[in-house]
Amino acid sequence: MKIIICKDYDEVSKRAASLVIENIQNSPKLNIGLATGSSPIGLYNNLIKAYQNKEVSFREISSYNLDEYIGIERSHPQSYYNFMFENLFRHIDIDQKNIHIPNNDLSKIDDIVNDYNQILHENPLDLQILGIGSNGHIGFNEPGTPLDSETFIVTLDEQTRKDNSRFFKNLDEVPKFAITMGIKNIMYSNKIILIASGKEKAHVVKQMIKGKITNHFPASILQLHPDCTIILDEDAAAQLS
Repeated sequence: MKIIICKDYDEVSKRAASLVIENIQNSPKLNIGLATGSSPIGLYNNLIKAYQNKEVSFREISSYNLDEYIGIERSHPQSYYNFMFENLFRHIDIDQKNIHIPNNDLSKIDDIVNDYNQILHENPLDLQILGIGSNGHIGFNEPGTPLDSETFIVTLDEQTRKDNSRFFKNLDEVPKFAITMGIKNIMYSNKIILIASGKEKAHVVKQMIKGKITNHFPASILQLHPDCTIILDEDAAAQLS
């Protein structure tokens, strides 16, 4: 693991964006895995600015999202499909045929899992963006997920639902299920960039970097990845020293 400690979230976002841009410039047909949630929003804002300033083009990039809620329509304000278009895709020149977000059609559960997993096998990721949950999840790989898991339907941990309830009117509205890349899919990526900020992430960051590798704390598996960069603000890095 390479650890980069920045002053604050703004600097974290700029540093992550610079690494993503560097990778795109080196490989214009990059296959990139994308995350949702609050952590990557600053990164995406900086990528949009770079595109607007003609510093980077996404025309030949192919994107593959980590996960999607099951049980809400893609048109729902809190679907990850909607999140990605609102926070990135509508503002850059990515070709829509190169955007891949897991289907969440309840009537085709088995098919959508198999189809997305096949897509990932046929298009190995060059770079994966990650955040980390307060229980150590990456993607929606909750504690207890087998470390050799591939794309699957997950029952969301209650802590994850509580953490995400801030995006909904109340906890009851938060979906109980999601489709997610598995840990094995994530680890297949050639490079990984994980972003974390805030004091509330300090304990999970410490466990991810210094703790025992165990499926009870899925992010710990990243210790075994050959090219993983962790970008933290000072608050998230507070317990590392």
